[in-house]
Amino acid sequence: MERIKVENHVFSGGLWFGAWLFTVGFLNLAFWDGVLAVVLWPYYLGIVLRPILLQ
Repeated sequence: MERIKVENHVFSGGLWFGAWLFTVGFLNLAFWDGVLAVVLWPYYLGIVLRPILLQ
């Protein structure tokens, strides 16, 4: 008999979702930009934080 291991990844998914919501709120993104941020949220944060980080 083979054992099946079930893993739960709720924490990592919740962390990603929370980071996405933070990005949408912090950058005041419009609806479609928020939808695009599902994939590109590090890009949007980089655009906003680049002037701060390059000082």
